[in-house]
Amino acid sequence: MASRARARKALPLSRVYRILEPGPVVLLATSSRGRPNVMPMSWHTMIDFEPPLVGCVVSDRNHTFDVLRATRECVIAVPDAGLGRAVVGCGNVSGRRVDKFRRFGLTPVAASRVAAPLVAECWANLECRVVDASLARKYDLFVLEVVAAWIAPSVRWPRTLHHLGGDRFMVAGETIRLPSRKP
Repeated sequence: MASRARARKALPLSRVYRILEPGPVVLLATSSRGRPNVMPMSWHTMIDFEPPLVGCVVSDRNHTFDVLRATRECVIAVPDAGLGRAVVGCGNVSGRRVDKFRRFGLTPVAASRVAAPLVAECWANLECRVVDASLARKYDLFVLEVVAAWIAPSVRWPRTLHHLGGDRFMVAGETIRLPSRKP
């Protein structure tokens, strides 16, 4: 199969993140002194498979950064596109002043292995513990180990949100199969 050459134009470096967006927008849930909080996060990536390790970037300007560094645990909750307005809303206010669960109609549910809550409306929830915060001060990067994982079995192919910058999101939906040597 031949590929066609495409015209090219320079892209401002400040927009590179819009091309390399690593995966679905997730909600990062934490809890401090019994008060749950949640923030949207797009900057995460798998680092290892067994045990599952996830790298995530949480800005040190966010309330969640301080809570995550102090408690060393969280939940990565994966919403579908139907929660888009709540996800964006959670990103537009600070958990220092607002109960985001209440304001955006989300339901905190007790997790099995961490104090941070699951998000009932999300199709997947990953309970995590921080296993490496050595790059948090310099790069805002935390390495999380997933210690328990939950999915809604009724959701087979979720329509996840992918942030493209500003107010633009792409919704994943179509699934295709391409021949591969590995099943």
